[in-house]
Amino acid sequence: MNLSVIIPVYNEVNNIEEIIKRVQSTKLAAEIVIVDDTSQDGTREILQKLDGKKKIRVILHEKNQGKGAAVVTGMNAAKGDVLLIQDADLEYDPRDYPMLLQPINEGIADVVYGSRFLGGPHRVTMFWHLVANPLLTTMTNILYHTLLTDMETGYKVFRRDVIKGMKIRAKRFNFEPEFTAKILKSKHRIFEVPISFNPRDYSQGKKIKLKDAFEAVWALLKYRFVD
Repeated sequence: MNLSVIIPVYNEVNNIEEIIKRVQSTKLAAEIVIVDDTSQDGTREILQKLDGKKKIRVILHEKNQGKGAAVVTGMNAAKGDVLLIQDADLEYDPRDYPMLLQPINEGIADVVYGSRFLGGPHRVTMFWHLVANPLLTTMTNILYHTLLTDMETGYKVFRRDVIKGMKIRAKRFNFEPEFTAKILKSKHRIFEVPISFNPRDYSQGKKIKLKDAFEAVWALLKYRFVD
């Protein structure tokens, strides 16, 4: 199994080198595909120096499109048998990779979600932000007749064939509900595993906003009835 780690990036000059170091320390990634969504804080310049070194491939968007667009660019470019999405903000810990990959390695899952709500260690954080995630997940479960605990998780791992022919239209954070909706409708086997979670707040650069929750609701409703 060849693992491609996809890292969408926007203005993470203080974190980008550290997250790359953490991913490399797992010794599990056959390649690290980093998609910079036109960062303006120096991230882009760091990445240009790292491109081609230690299994790193850098793709530079020429205009800002959003996290979803960066993920899709990475998925299209990745060469691995299994793809793993890794945020650059240090909220998710690459030391969880073995647990995330185990269900796929054992042949019992096509897709694995790392759940922040299955009892893994986590930093105490903003109440209303963590309330929104279970509400969106509950809506997902009602609409798609499933039992997820964390639809919005940034840790999504899947075999390459799962996305063959899949058209993702999301450009921003609505990638998560659209991807989940299409995975559920295609009847792929999803496993969830507990992960650790160290969320940052807005003063530390958190980017997701309230309007993204409304976009997620619309995406869940829309893709329940259309492809």
